[in-house]
Amino acid sequence: MTALDVYVEGIGLWSPQLGNFAALRERLAGATPDSASPPVATLLPANERRRAPECVRLAMEVAGQALAASGYDPTTLACVFASAYGDQAITDVICATLARAPTELSPTRFHHSVHNAPAGYWTIATGCRAPSSAVSAGACTFGAALLEATALALAERRPVLLACSDTAGHGPLAEMTRCAHAFGCALLLAPAAGANAQARLRLRVADDGTAPTPAPVLLAGEAAGNPSAAALPLLALLATQADSCRIGLSATTDLRVTVEPLA
Repeated sequence: MTALDVYVEGIGLWSPQLGNFAALRERLAGATPDSASPPVATLLPANERRRAPECVRLAMEVAGQALAASGYDPTTLACVFASAYGDQAITDVICATLARAPTELSPTRFHHSVHNAPAGYWTIATGCRAPSSAVSAGACTFGAALLEATALALAERRPVLLACSDTAGHGPLAEMTRCAHAFGCALLLAPAAGANAQARLRLRVADDGTAPTPAPVLLAGEAAGNPSAAALPLLALLATQADSCRIGLSATTDLRVTVEPLA
């Protein structure tokens, strides 16, 4: 496959211990950043923020961070929102309600359970009418979404917002997913370097059997159990501006991503 080159114009990050990308840099430098405050999702109107579920607030938080760093107008941004499991808490409640009293199923909860709910909240809150999509690919969700967003940016020659997030499992779902904490990240990708470009990514699909790159030891707690945290090896490279990593794309292929710092 021909290499795909795309530029990172903004980065967002949230986990219980890392409230933004600057906190990740601190952790990798050996410091201990303060624990993160809950996701604020300031782009949502106050009334929407109060009723939005955790998965929406998390996706909106990291997307908003990446947007702020990039300086782009959100109304023009194509966007890709990704999650391996969607809103596990609401899915658990819906399944319990269907088993106990199906006629009591809440339309609002069902509305929040659909996989593109974060994309819907984002486009409404920002007034964005550009294309949006939702991606889910299990443990390979981040890799699939990164390839999707990169291909879209290059094919349409436009900046693309990628947000990937998962929240903790609830009820029987938690036993299956083993996802015990929330993690979200976002990248603002562009086909050409803009004023706020932080690095160039070069992507190649490989099927040589090499395993995906694990997260740095210092980030093992954030990486454990959350499929969206598959982004951590790349985020760590963006923080240090060097080298390459492999991100799972399927059971037999991976995405080799080289981070090239800008002079």
